[in-house]
Amino acid sequence: MFGFIKKSLKKTTEAIKTIVPKKKPYISKEELEDILLEADVEYELVEIIVREIYQEKVTRDILRSKLLATLSYASYSPPTYTPPFVELIVGVNGAGKTTTIAKLAYRYKQEGKKVLLGAADTFRAAAIEQLTLWAHKLDIPIVSSKQGHDPSAVAYDAIASAKARGMDNVIIDTAGRLHTQTNLANELKKIVRICDKAHSGSPHRTLLVLDGTQGNSAIAQAKAFNEMIGIDGIIITKLDGTAKGGSVFSIAYALELPILYVGTGEKPQDLTPFDKYEFVDGILDAIFQEQEEIEKE
Repeated sequence: MFGFIKKSLKKTTEAIKTIVPKKKPYISKEELEDILLEADVEYELVEIIVREIYQEKVTRDILRSKLLATLSYASYSPPTYTPPFVELIVGVNGAGKTTTIAKLAYRYKQEGKKVLLGAADTFRAAAIEQLTLWAHKLDIPIVSSKQGHDPSAVAYDAIASAKARGMDNVIIDTAGRLHTQTNLANELKKIVRICDKAHSGSPHRTLLVLDGTQGNSAIAQAKAFNEMIGIDGIIITKLDGTAKGGSVFSIAYALELPILYVGTGEKPQDLTPFDKYEFVDGILDAIFQEQEEIEKE
């Protein structure tokens, strides 16, 4: 798993190397500030991190504890539920939502679970077609309708079908953009209500898909969706295609929501559980010398 996360940080670590071309045993606070800003950590969080470090020489251990602290405000505890486990996937168009649903479905199927998809993004015909193609490719059943149909009805039918067929997991896609944010909020709230009618207590988890290439601008999106219906966790996509990996710290810190997965490629298996220790160490490896290297000098 570490290899996948480290690989996804390649462009971020390359950006860091423009500040510190050669690894060091320690860095200055000024260098630290430049590194964090270059990696797209939000300015206010950079100021907090730098201010809370009292030593002039910032070592790996000192910075590691501070970066981990920014990711420690939120954790995820799976809810108690009666199967099937219903997940609602939200996010704006272009974030990689449909592909992420396919990756999640693939992951569950590899775990031996029976999965069903619900194509409740009826706002875009392309969304229905894309999810249907993935369902066929992965040999997973899907409940869908035509463009313009009531997405809540699709969600209800998907859950009802899953219950009738003894499925373990239901993953429901939703629209990313309607004419106004008010329309989107009303639609999502209705889907949540209908899910609960179809299967009491559902959706059991609502996940927000964020495009990693957007960096800190994704925070405003996340806050909007969280205010609409409440978010349980975040999946960050396209992390391998951006130098803005530091925005992960800003997103987790600002929202106090757990990051559950990161997208590390285009294949169905390219969805990696987020591990804050491996993520932080992947960044620190680009800055600091290994202990053995320090001892040799």
